[in-house]
Amino acid sequence: MNHQLSAVWVYLAASPLLGLTATLIAYQIAYFIYTKCKFSPLANPVAISVALIVTVLLSTHTSYQTYFAGAQFVHFLLGPATVALAVPLYQQMNRLRYQWKAFLVGAVLGSASAIATAMLIANVLGASRVTVLSLASKSVTMAIAMGVSEKVGGLPSLTAALVMLTGILGAMMAAGILDVLRIRDHAIRGFALGVSAHGIGTARAFQINQEMGAFAGLAMGLSGLITAIFLPFGLRLLGVI
Repeated sequence: MNHQLSAVWVYLAASPLLGLTATLIAYQIAYFIYTKCKFSPLANPVAISVALIVTVLLSTHTSYQTYFAGAQFVHFLLGPATVALAVPLYQQMNRLRYQWKAFLVGAVLGSASAIATAMLIANVLGASRVTVLSLASKSVTMAIAMGVSEKVGGLPSLTAALVMLTGILGAMMAAGILDVLRIRDHAIRGFALGVSAHGIGTARAFQINQEMGAFAGLAMGLSGLITAIFLPFGLRLLGVI
C-alpha cells in the first residue's frame, strides 16, 4: 500500500499542475479557516496558505522548483490582477481629483519612513550591511522589492521573505492601529494599508470594501514607483552604496 502511494505521489510530482492544485487547495482551506474566525486579521489566509504549502513541501521532500513549475500560473495572473486595480480606482476619480496632492505626499512620506525606520532599527540592532540593504525595500510589492534589493546590494531572496512577512503583519495589525488612532475614513485606512503592507494589505482592504481597496491599490503602486526610482539614488547620495 505504501509503495502504491509513493508511486502515485511520484507521478503527481512530475506534473506541472501539482503546484497550481496545491496552491488553490491550500488557499481554500485557509479562507475557510478565515471565515470560521469571522475574518479576524490574525487568521490571515495568506499566512495560513504559506504555512500549509511549506508543510506539504517539507513532508513530501518536494523541491521549490518542482512546486513553482505549476504555481507560476498563479504568479502570472498577478500582473493582470494588478492592472485591474485601476477599475475601482477610476470609480473614485472625483475624490482623487481634488486630493491627489495629499495622497502623493502621503505616499512619499510613507515610503520614506518605511525605508528609514527599517534600516535604522536593523543597523542599531547590529544587522549586517547586506541585511540592512535587504530591508530597505521590504514595504513594496515583491516584484519591485526584489529588483531594487539586487540593485542596492541586498539579497533578493531575503527581501522576498521580508516583503511577505511585512505584508502579513501589516494586514494583521493595521486595523487595530488605525482604530487606536481613530482614523475612520475608508480611503485613508486603505491608503495606509497599501503603503505599509503592499499587495497583501490591498487584498485585505478589498475584503472590507471597494473604496478602501481602491486607495490601497493606489498607495501600493505609488510607493512601489517612488521606492524603485528614488531609493537607489538616495542611498548613493548618502554614500551607503
